[in-house]
Amino acid sequence: MSAAEAAATEPLYDLLGIGVGPFNLGLAALTDPLPELNTLFLDSSSGFDWHPGMMLESAHLQVPFMADLVTLADPCSRYSFLNFLKQTNRLYRFYIRENFYPLRAEFNAYCRWVADQLPGVRFGHRVTGIVHLSDGGESVYEVTAQSAAGIRRYRTRRLVLGTGTRPYLPPAAQSLRQTGATVLHNSDYLARKQELQQKRSITIVGSGQSAAELYLDLLEEMDGHGYELNWVTRSGRFFPLEYTKLTLEMTSPDYVDYFHALPGASRDRLIAQQKNLYKGIDSDLINTIYDTLYAKSLRAEPRTRLLTHLELRGATVNPATGASTLELHHTEQDRPFSLQSDAVVLATGYTYREPEFLTGIAQRIRRDAAGRFDVDRWYGIGTEPAEIFVQNAELHTHGFVTPDLGMAAYRNSAIIRAVLGREVYPVETSITFQEFGAPQNTAVPVQDEPAEQSEARA
Repeated sequence: MSAAEAAATEPLYDLLGIGVGPFNLGLAALTDPLPELNTLFLDSSSGFDWHPGMMLESAHLQVPFMADLVTLADPCSRYSFLNFLKQTNRLYRFYIRENFYPLRAEFNAYCRWVADQLPGVRFGHRVTGIVHLSDGGESVYEVTAQSAAGIRRYRTRRLVLGTGTRPYLPPAAQSLRQTGATVLHNSDYLARKQELQQKRSITIVGSGQSAAELYLDLLEEMDGHGYELNWVTRSGRFFPLEYTKLTLEMTSPDYVDYFHALPGASRDRLIAQQKNLYKGIDSDLINTIYDTLYAKSLRAEPRTRLLTHLELRGATVNPATGASTLELHHTEQDRPFSLQSDAVVLATGYTYREPEFLTGIAQRIRRDAAGRFDVDRWYGIGTEPAEIFVQNAELHTHGFVTPDLGMAAYRNSAIIRAVLGREVYPVETSITFQEFGAPQNTAVPVQDEPAEQSEARA
């Protein structure tokens, strides 16, 4: 069958999602019960697998189970995490565990369970191009995808970009990966853990949850392997994720309203200041690390160093030994510092990178002065309203809640409302006790006194 013939056999979709991570998978689950929406979701991977390189046995989500794919939009959905537990005979075990935070591997299994039930989700389809067409006067996007069956073309009225983020490597470390040195991003950790543990020294660079999880994992097993372990961060401390309840109110529609309405420069400044709201470390994990260090110190001082205020500015490799030398700079003391390590793990986070297939519809996408997506309040970036939406590409417009699983169902509810022109899943407003902007002036105006009273008092 030719590509043209294959395209002819496909219906005109109302919505096509590209990329199937938790966010677009949640959208697929919420649109599945809606007969008036014909949807399709494509992903290049062979199946759902969420951060497999960090699937440590004890690692858990930093949000409660209610932040699943659907519950905060539709608590009665058959695709809820609780129903997954019921259908897999794990509900009572989860109940007896008395912990609201699912294990990461458990959440991954839940997402696979949902994906397996959705006929509109197709893996093994790599999108290679998109063009805009006019079909009988109707605005249509034609999406070209490569699969094992060959090239297929799909037509859709609307697009949802959920292509996700990619591992970020600091410029100073990128050259190391081309020298043969043992340097990897934490997303490859489990696949290369045994290789790491054969080295004489390992250095972790980074300050967030992933860096802390790797450090504890390697710290607990270091005695059996004999390596030296270092943890380097440019942050001033190993700061915890701020998780008090009034702070959690900032992960809300109210705060998104406030943040989106701010000038762009103010939003950029706030994002730089709010890292401890979404990039910090679970406080229990910090305490476990300290307790582990304390227990090990009873026998002998553990061969490990925790170093703060150090910014990575360069790196070289010794071709004879394969060891890397990290050129660091202490930002408070304004002093250089070098650290040699046989292996380096970069727990340096992820960044959004626009997929190349957007080139064909560049003229259909709005951008700000910096060239970034100009994302409207309801997650649209199209020059025409409600045609192109983004998932987890709006940090600069919607704030630190962008990657938060707990806001995903809300965002998907808003996208569905924009597509259908009606509210299927109520989009909550005014749920916080606090106010984020300046209050409206409600003071009673002072009335002028009668002239005779004023003169008498004078």
